[in-house]
Amino acid sequence: MDYRMCVDMLAKLHENPDGVSRPVRQANVSRLLEMLGRPERALRGMLVVGTNGKGSTCAYAVSAVAATGARVGSMPSPHLQEPRERIRIDGVPVTRDEYAAAYSEVWQAIERHDLPVLAQGVYALTAAVHFRRAGVELTVAEAGIGGRRAAAAELGLDVKVVTGIGLDHTRLLGTSLTQIAEAKVAVARDGDHVVLGRLDPEAATTAARVLKERAGLSVWRMDHEIRYTARVAGDTGPHGPVTLVDITTPRAVHRDLPCPLPGAHQHHNLAVAVAAVDALVERGHIHEPDGDRLRARLAATRWPGRLELVETRLGDWTGRVLLEGATNPQGVATVAPEILRHARGGGHARPPVLLFASMDDKDVSGMLAPLPADWPLVLTRTGASRAAEPATLRARLAPGRRGPCVTAEDAGSALHRAAELAGPDGLIVVFGSLRLVGESRTALGLQPA
Repeated sequence: MDYRMCVDMLAKLHENPDGVSRPVRQANVSRLLEMLGRPERALRGMLVVGTNGKGSTCAYAVSAVAATGARVGSMPSPHLQEPRERIRIDGVPVTRDEYAAAYSEVWQAIERHDLPVLAQGVYALTAAVHFRRAGVELTVAEAGIGGRRAAAAELGLDVKVVTGIGLDHTRLLGTSLTQIAEAKVAVARDGDHVVLGRLDPEAATTAARVLKERAGLSVWRMDHEIRYTARVAGDTGPHGPVTLVDITTPRAVHRDLPCPLPGAHQHHNLAVAVAAVDALVERGHIHEPDGDRLRARLAATRWPGRLELVETRLGDWTGRVLLEGATNPQGVATVAPEILRHARGGGHARPPVLLFASMDDKDVSGMLAPLPADWPLVLTRTGASRAAEPATLRARLAPGRRGPCVTAEDAGSALHRAAELAGPDGLIVVFGSLRLVGESRTALGLQPA
């Protein structure tokens, strides 16, 4: 089986052509792990769940673990351009041949035992199989939607991280913070070490109730057992002010840690990641990282598609494209100050152009609300099976939206339309869907990273 076949088969899995119920496909992940010889048994590490901030928290954690000299496998979710981005060794995606080899082993087990499984399950199983093949025993895994029902939860990692709770994926998780917090925090099992990021009071109350039902937990909470302060240090860099963060956990005090990803919210994500790594040290999974190596590794952290600014050319147009993976109102509100900073910094007469797509269950007007209503808007559709049509998106716009609005059939044509509206040296802001960010990166000629 070659890589192209793997990609095509994964696309069909997302569509669930046989109509097998979601609970059945979820339950089959554990059965398949057994059939594969329990590749997860050798794994130790952390599982990161939450509404926003999971990807960057994992990226920081990988950098911090690598500072100890350990070889670390990671499982980001979702991918932007290619499935192989979901399996990384020391932050680098596996090759297409490596992915196909692990995927083939998983698919043979699925066919041999007739066990249909969610696409998320195949992603997790393929990663576990590859880590066994590569001899990697330490992992930083990012859960997909949910918590206790996430396929990656079957890997049995004993440090659980909750970055934050917000209203998203309400079709699957519930329509209140209480319901969503229950779904995500329930990923914790007896004896785990749990790291909680900053939570809304309603979510914090729910988290405390859920965790009280578990035995033998260690729990570190942001603004309680975990604290941090951030300060600007030195000149402004290409991503804004250069920031250093001091982080205190029950295990250690870390000073002058660089925070290279843009946005004040990244200070929190860095603190959560460092606390989770301290939890791994506490559990004896890794050695304590040397301070200088830790700072050097963190300074080199990059995470594509999150406030990623690209100077680019589209045909005759040259300008800037800001790629942002915010997929819910809370996420957009969090990154809006950085988007506005880029808008002010261009010295351009025309306003930035928003290029937007989303899944069909998203709060479109809520996601657009944090940004100026008079900025031009290009609506498009991604190749995802549940992506909303541009006409549907237009119907969901707030009545007070004043800027011009046009539609385009795909990310490539939408970028060209946005370039026309932005004008020479203008700014295009791509957001609303990680799938859109990935398709835009491909259209811009950027390689998976």
